[in-house]
Amino acid sequence: MSETGLNGSSIQRAPDGTGLRKVSVTYRREALCIADARHCATEYLTMSRRGRRTPLRESSAEAVQLVVSELMTNAVKYGSGPIELTLECTEEAVTVTVRDSDTTLPTPRPADPARVGQHGLEIVAALSQAVDIHREPSGKRVSARIALD
Repeated sequence: MSETGLNGSSIQRAPDGTGLRKVSVTYRREALCIADARHCATEYLTMSRRGRRTPLRESSAEAVQLVVSELMTNAVKYGSGPIELTLECTEEAVTVTVRDSDTTLPTPRPADPARVGQHGLEIVAALSQAVDIHREPSGKRVSARIALD
């Protein structure tokens, strides 16, 4: 079942009506949207776990929030146009996807503790089971799958 949220977000509920399966929100590319996206992720995780067998561990919620923050920060700093955040939850994992209009793909850097900044993709990779980066006709998509163990 799909519906539209108050903020224009696209919401898909689980077939049995419990929790949320998927939410997608589009933001203007500005620094304030990063905090809004983290807040959206927190609310989504709470709603998506309603009626589930197992509660969400705090460490999993923190990992999702940090991945959202890092991917949104990269989109604000290096992307262009509006930014779309999509969160999709299963019993096993949450997939965080961020899209923007810039077709330049991010390049993961090797770990370097002496480097100041630009550790975002390192952090995302460390917290995720998988990270996928794809060029699309109108920009790029970066997805990270975070286990809910």
